[in-house]
Amino acid sequence: MELTPSAHRDTFARDHLPPAEQWPRLLLDPPELPELRYPQRLNCGAELLDATIARYGADRPVFRDGSTGAVWTYGELRDHVDRIAHVLEHDLGVEPGGRVLLRGPTTPWLAACWLAVMKAGAVAVTVLAQQRAQELATMCAIARVGHALCDIRSVDDLVKAEVPGLRITAYGGDAPDDLLRLADGKPSSYTPVATAADDVALIAFTSGTTGRPKGCMHFHRDVLAVADTFAARVLRPTPYDVFAGSPPLGFTFGLGGLVIFPLRAGASALLLEQAGPRQLLPAIAEHRVSVLFTAPTAYRLMLDELDAYDVASLRRCVSAGENLPAATWQAWHERTGLRIINGIGATELLHIFISAADGDIRPGTTGVPVPGWQARVVDRDGEPVPDGEPGLLAVRGPVGCRYLSDPRQSEYVRGGWNLTGDTYVREPDGWFRYVARADDMIISAGYNIAGPEVEDALLDHPAVVEAAVVGRPDELRGRIVAAYVVVREGVGRDEATAEELREHVRARLVPYKCPRAIVFLDALPRTPTGKLQRFRLRDPEPRALE
Repeated sequence: MELTPSAHRDTFARDHLPPAEQWPRLLLDPPELPELRYPQRLNCGAELLDATIARYGADRPVFRDGSTGAVWTYGELRDHVDRIAHVLEHDLGVEPGGRVLLRGPTTPWLAACWLAVMKAGAVAVTVLAQQRAQELATMCAIARVGHALCDIRSVDDLVKAEVPGLRITAYGGDAPDDLLRLADGKPSSYTPVATAADDVALIAFTSGTTGRPKGCMHFHRDVLAVADTFAARVLRPTPYDVFAGSPPLGFTFGLGGLVIFPLRAGASALLLEQAGPRQLLPAIAEHRVSVLFTAPTAYRLMLDELDAYDVASLRRCVSAGENLPAATWQAWHERTGLRIINGIGATELLHIFISAADGDIRPGTTGVPVPGWQARVVDRDGEPVPDGEPGLLAVRGPVGCRYLSDPRQSEYVRGGWNLTGDTYVREPDGWFRYVARADDMIISAGYNIAGPEVEDALLDHPAVVEAAVVGRPDELRGRIVAAYVVVREGVGRDEATAEELREHVRARLVPYKCPRAIVFLDALPRTPTGKLQRFRLRDPEPRALE
């Protein structure tokens, strides 16, 4: 497709887009969604902030700081953002198209920096505060990052990364060249750069657990498209909602749920530096949170302490990042009356593209394609498989995968479709049911076994807090089902419990799916974004109870 002339003076991002023939087919003009017909000139930062103020006013709350208790209005946020944009342009010499790394805990200041980078026409590379020097060095090298805005508390590892030519500007400190001190002297209004709708706005790195990270390039129009599809048509927020959640802003699940979606709707967000299950419940009660974004494990863990907190303010609960077990959905619904909105998204596609809400929800399924998106299940050759048979999930919509100079582009995009790496079944009535990650199917003695199905059965046992199932090499069967289990406090981690869990699974699934090995752990290995690291479980130490 032909791109609009770019506003970028630094053309690295556009120069390193995949060849046009390797792009997925983009659905940019669906008749049922005229709001996706964006103008050729579009700055998503200005749309999310300035246009929202024009619709709803400047005096509404936008960000609540979970650490300090401060509440920012939309007008105050715009003042901060515009001052920082002036610093980027005039003090730091950031050109439109230049890559700016953003690093720090989830705070209003980090969000303000992201919006300032958008308005200045630069490209945001938001990373996790937990990532270490080697990871940071790799991402900076891939994206050719020249500048970084970094919370003073997160500077050390970035310095240790020793990125050639990287200029680090800290914020939140006492130095005279601190970003916020520099911003204090700048005008409180800034004319946003007239970026093209298809100028690159951000480079999001996959949170994959192995191999070289992949930089996913997303346009200004993509940022609005995920808000105008999933958020507007499935989540349906109001200007009076208070969003909160556990995913950090360096994870696109968090960027959408805590910045893009609330700002597009004129709502507000509670930003928490620590947002584990133990922090979320008191925060929901204190700040009257109404829209919650977190992972399935957090919902399950919060059940233990739910009675101690008032969560009556909640009206929307969203789960993504990994499969939501039916047992977790049912338990949350029974205790709260709330129907968790399950969804599947991907860094490559920015946010959620299959989901369902309210009475349309079917526990144990993901849902249907979000308005503006299409999905199908295909075989290894890209041909659709019959309904009811497992295959690879293929999707397309207004956003698509565009890796930054990465040969894996041709693996993810085939025949105009994005192949997510998930095995799914499409039911005859069009509903999509998750089976497993494509590389997590276990073949044991000729049987195909989906690990998440066994996990669901284990999680249905009252003693189980977390469970992960992988295949372990076995001389006789090729692979056996191995389960890694976290049990509640006071439950024995012994052979008696292991056999009780096996019996529980046998009562629900055919015998060949029952775990032959069970390992009890204190916690399951996860990435900083909460995704389970199954690869760390596939080469177990000899401590299983078999």
